[in-house]
Amino acid sequence: MPEISRFYGIVIKMFFKPKEHEPSHIHALYGEYLGVFNLKTMEMIDGDLPRKAQELVKEWLNLHQDELQDMWENQTIRKLPPL
Repeated sequence: MPEISRFYGIVIKMFFKPKEHEPSHIHALYGEYLGVFNLKTMEMIDGDLPRKAQELVKEWLNLHQDELQDMWENQTIRKLPPL
């Protein structure tokens, strides 16, 4: 799973669309915790990521939502700046 960004110990990754399922989403890893975030609603839809880490991921998603949706649709993964 390609890494898109890394900040405050949180790693953001995305699978390529043909191997994944809707809704469009990213994976956020923080130590042994994982959160799956819907790109459209920016809500965590699966996982056990601690609340503070969720807030940081949502803040980052708010800055890069359009770019991430474009990556999902075009299957072109690129690095994005950290929070």
